[in-house]
Amino acid sequence: MDECPICKGGRFLRVEVPFGDPFFGRPIPCECLARDQDERSFSDLERFSQIDPFRNKTFSNFDQKVPGIDKAYSYAKKFALDPQGWLVLTGPAGCGKTHLAAAIANHALANRIQALFTVVPDLLDHLRAAFAPTSDILYDELFDRVRSVPLLIFDDLGTEYPTPWAGEKLYQILNYRYNCYMPTVVTTNRSLNSIDERIRSRMSDAAVCEIVQIKADSYRPRPMGERIEKRPHKPQYRR
Repeated sequence: MDECPICKGGRFLRVEVPFGDPFFGRPIPCECLARDQDERSFSDLERFSQIDPFRNKTFSNFDQKVPGIDKAYSYAKKFALDPQGWLVLTGPAGCGKTHLAAAIANHALANRIQALFTVVPDLLDHLRAAFAPTSDILYDELFDRVRSVPLLIFDDLGTEYPTPWAGEKLYQILNYRYNCYMPTVVTTNRSLNSIDERIRSRMSDAAVCEIVQIKADSYRPRPMGERIEKRPHKPQYRR
């Protein structure tokens, strides 16, 4: 590692201030220390994130020809370019919600924006595991990291096993982000009426959240280039 030209590897600096100044005699962290801390935080989030299986999901390879998907694609790309407020993508399984959510996460990570992509049931499993004495991360640390990450992507909200503990943890995370107006993406294949009322009320705030319903058929079985609207077959007759 190259030695920092400012602190010469000392990591801290002393500023020239007169006696009596609050910073007199106090070491001040060098900017290289802040950069290293940011880099470690970014790397830790990448390791904890579940984006690896979806690294190939981008906007460029999303098939926009699927009928009913264009609005969701447009909103997702707009959000990725300027993450503000909440974006909720709803629709049946396989309609492309996860691809778009992962594309947002990949765009953020490529631009060095700290983002966490996580499947909700798996996140709850991680939080439960953090209570174990053998866990390499404390529960409070993990919970705070999830709720305060600059960009949070919750995939498959509503597919978790409905326990009071799970409902409370999800509410605490999303309520914190709602109150702090932190960029958040949520995908769900459930009716919003089936979502916890406390969470649903946050999603229903049009000043914070944009809800986009995808009405497309399943995106998965169609190879790229064949994800187009099927036309009725016209039989050919010999004369």
